[in-house]
Amino acid sequence: MPVEKPETLNVIIGQAHFIKTVEDLHEAMVTAVPGIRFGLAFCEASGKRLIRRSGTDDALVDLATRNAQAIGAGHVFVVVLGDGFFPINVLHAVKACPEVVRVFCATANPLRVVVAADGDQRGVLGVLDGQVPLGVEDPGEVAWRKDLLRRFGYKL
Repeated sequence: MPVEKPETLNVIIGQAHFIKTVEDLHEAMVTAVPGIRFGLAFCEASGKRLIRRSGTDDALVDLATRNAQAIGAGHVFVVVLGDGFFPINVLHAVKACPEVVRVFCATANPLRVVVAADGDQRGVLGVLDGQVPLGVEDPGEVAWRKDLLRRFGYKL
């Protein structure tokens, strides 16, 4: 299943286990980065089996919901981050959420979710994130990478 998103937006896709996931992930996001813009959708796997949703930006909530509907696998959640917000700033908080079982990906790359189906059940087998490598970094690329991380403030 292709993930629908503008090229510049990051998504986090994972699996959780309880309806409380929506509220706890929302709280984790806004606590990790005040003023964050995001949309969140969670596929409820039993009971009413609805897609539960939340967020701080209606368009991003709609985008997360469309992707959750397309994936359609039980207990899967989709978080779409607004422009200028990055997974590195929220991923620890997402993983620390008690309902989160796993995170499949956190990326802005072109993305597909590999889904298996059996009757009325669906599950995520994994993701196809980005593209294949074109080579191995040389000393010049190592220097470029280290410089980039320092310019972004991730390394001293």
